[in-house]
Amino acid sequence: MTAAIPKPTAAELDLLQTLWPLGAATARQVHEAMQSGRPDVTYATVLRLMQIMHGKGLLIRDESQRSHVYAPAQAQDSLQANLLKDLMQKAFAGSAKALVLAALRSGISKKEREEIEKLLKEDEQ
Repeated sequence: MTAAIPKPTAAELDLLQTLWPLGAATARQVHEAMQSGRPDVTYATVLRLMQIMHGKGLLIRDESQRSHVYAPAQAQDSLQANLLKDLMQKAFAGSAKALVLAALRSGISKKEREEIEKLLKEDEQ
């Protein structure tokens, strides 16, 4: 059995949210992409975080180029599903219904509600 990939911290998850759409990128490319939402983040911080994430197994690294290219070790939907299962077990006693109700009560937009209703109707058919 392979070892479980550790859960990312908030900062690591933020970096993954930037890296997933890119697929694979250098630290400089990730830093540039993060600049729009977080102008305070430095290149050194991004590089160090990516090195740490590689050490933890959250990122894979291609060292064949002068600038190392990093990619997520896990697909976005796979990691999100694992985090969701963990949250459901820890915070909602394993109840998917309780998790969904809590999410709905936290406030969703009219558009999100319509999308959810459409998904539920499609699932019934």
